[in-house]
Amino acid sequence: MDVRKHFEENSLDELYKVKSMPALLVKAHDDLNKAVDTTYRSQSFASEAKRMEFLFELYEEYTAGIFIKEKKIKK
Repeated sequence: MDVRKHFEENSLDELYKVKSMPALLVKAHDDLNKAVDTTYRSQSFASEAKRMEFLFELYEEYTAGIFIKEKKIKK
């Protein structure tokens, strides 16, 4: 978020175009990815897709059961 302040005149669409993403923003995301990787594993993920897969599985595990609607018991 701090790095994005350097580009306040740009929209998110402009900032996150793969071929023209500012180097400073790319580095910030790489640093954040490394921090996430080391939080959950001793080694980096092989790809962005593997990182996302792992994080979504973790999310599913942590939230399992909290969205289940309770059944009302009739007397």
